[in-house]
Amino acid sequence: MPSADNYWKTLVLFILCIYGCASMRNPEGGPVDKTPPKVLKMEPKNLTTNFNSQKIVITFDEYFNIQNESKEFSVSPEQERPPLLKKDGKKLEIIFQDSLEKNTTYTLNFGKAIADIHESNVLKNLTYAFSTGAFLDSLSISGKVTNLLTGKPEIDATVFILPLSRDSIFGKKRASISTSTDSSGYYSLKNLKKDTYKIYALKETAGDKVYQQRTDEIGFVKEPIILTKDTTNVDIGVFKELAQTFRIVDRKLNNDGSISMIFNQQLSKPDITVLDQKSIDDSKLLRFSQKNDSLRLWLQDLTFDSVRIELKNEGKSLDTIIFNRDKKDTYARALVVADNLEIGMLNPYRPYRLIFNFPIENVDLTKIKLTEDSIPRTNFTFSQDSTNFLVYNLNYPWRKKAAYSLLFAEGAITGIFGVKNKEFKKTFKLASADDYGTFVLKIEIPDTTKSYVLEILNEKKDVVATEVITKNRTIKFANYRVATYATRIIYDENKNGKWDTGSLALGTQPEKTFNNPQEIALRANWEQIFTWAVPPPPSTTKKEPEPKPTKD
Repeated sequence: MPSADNYWKTLVLFILCIYGCASMRNPEGGPVDKTPPKVLKMEPKNLTTNFNSQKIVITFDEYFNIQNESKEFSVSPEQERPPLLKKDGKKLEIIFQDSLEKNTTYTLNFGKAIADIHESNVLKNLTYAFSTGAFLDSLSISGKVTNLLTGKPEIDATVFILPLSRDSIFGKKRASISTSTDSSGYYSLKNLKKDTYKIYALKETAGDKVYQQRTDEIGFVKEPIILTKDTTNVDIGVFKELAQTFRIVDRKLNNDGSISMIFNQQLSKPDITVLDQKSIDDSKLLRFSQKNDSLRLWLQDLTFDSVRIELKNEGKSLDTIIFNRDKKDTYARALVVADNLEIGMLNPYRPYRLIFNFPIENVDLTKIKLTEDSIPRTNFTFSQDSTNFLVYNLNYPWRKKAAYSLLFAEGAITGIFGVKNKEFKKTFKLASADDYGTFVLKIEIPDTTKSYVLEILNEKKDVVATEVITKNRTIKFANYRVATYATRIIYDENKNGKWDTGSLALGTQPEKTFNNPQEIALRANWEQIFTWAVPPPPSTTKKEPEPKPTKD
């Protein structure tokens, strides 16, 4: 017989073996789960009439989480005490805390509140509707949401309606009747009752379904919708609205001694004046952003305790800002430089540009060393750009395939306040002309009494060229990097040479645009010619296929 010790050892090993073999492990590898939870059952059933329950139970095919409940879940009509959402395994319980009104259709909108546990796949636009009477409201509104500037469908935009009698809550609290657009920009609002509604679309950043003008894009249908039957093709265009009242949204005296401001509007002809202290005003240096919606200001005399700065636009005063400082304040300054190289390559049709973060007072050319294939070169020029005092251009007869090194020794550049650069080095080559091409665009406009703005966009959809068109023209766009470009026309109603956005308060829509569906695939060392017959504004055309530009 085996000893007692051996017996117990054998038993323990046997149990461990069974436990190890039977233990469950998560499968390793395999495809990522991209499927949101699926509804298996609703009790009572969706679209129930004569509803008299205090609780609804929805069963899913997997475990789930409830996320952003306060933002995503809503019930219409609203209740003073909203329903409670409670998880019970794979079941969701919706428990009513308030009594339900008689002969009323209720709609529960879950938005993006339901997501699976492991991958957070969201079950979008889950709704549950019921009626406490014999009749269920069943009207609907559907359509498509697009971006009015790009012409592209807006995905995951929020579309909501407000009864005209409750339109005053817009921008103050979220609407209880809402839905999200699908991957093609389409939406559908269901189980609506007969009423008069205002309809909006919102592309937001905060996710609270309340319009924030500074960050969100808004769209609306100006005239109320009198809903008496299912209504389709209610299309909405969203746009970034400019604030009606000017405001400086951010201002600060930076730790390097400069002043920065950000505005809620794009100004047309801004200017800055330092009040009371003429000597400080005379020596100031300022740079507005390209869109005139922000400012960087350098006051070279920092001996003041406080200073008043007046901001003007087109000669009219917008605001006066007071900046205070302690004379014991110290500042940390460093001269930082960027350039216009593209992945270490210099555009053969552009000068080499260096962009500094401080205005420059002095350049010591003896401390700038340029080498070409390791051979020192001195026949270069380094001068301030005529349009931007923060930019300097270095010109030299660059050669193909040569390797260049540009060394700025410490103290080569001196900015205001005496700040000097630390040693830095740039290495690059001249890009090949084979990487660039030219295209010619023959523009034919529908009405020579009106104004149009042509925009050329790169693959990132950034505007790289702009032309105002008032007559049929042939325009040459030379020496562009080989890539795919898009073209867009702005119907410039007020002839100010730019796209003007809309206004929610005034009920105005932005100026119309047309995004050319045919892109330009630029070829190297080739001059391509395109003819584009610009269509009339969308409102004057039927919904037919838009004419496309043709290649000559």
